[in-house]
Amino acid sequence: MAAWFQALLWLGLLALLVALAAAALALRRAALRAEAVLAIVEQELRPLVAQTHALLEETRGLAREAKGEVERIQALTDRVGDAAHGVARVLTAVSGFTRAGQLVGLAAGLRRGIDMFIQRMRRNEGEHHE
Repeated sequence: MAAWFQALLWLGLLALLVALAAAALALRRAALRAEAVLAIVEQELRPLVAQTHALLEETRGLAREAKGEVERIQALTDRVGDAAHGVARVLTAVSGFTRAGQLVGLAAGLRRGIDMFIQRMRRNEGEHHE
């Protein structure tokens, strides 16, 4: 092999080694920066994780309270429904009494009317016989 060709190969190899060394140094600097950024993120993330856990516990407590309130409202609604059902039964009974009262009034009116009719008939008969 010619000397100039060997020199060219060695020069290319040296350029390749320099490029690899530069890339390795850049990679090392990027890794150091990433480590620093990750350390900052970790420092910032710890309080956020703690706050998130606290918020989750508070949310669970609020959900339990809301569930209790919904159950109380449901019980109250059931009681109001039962009371409304009782009032409806009382009103139905009163309505029945009212209807019975109307029928009793009608019967009393009919009786009174028949009595009056009979009295007039007797009076009329008495006036015709004399």
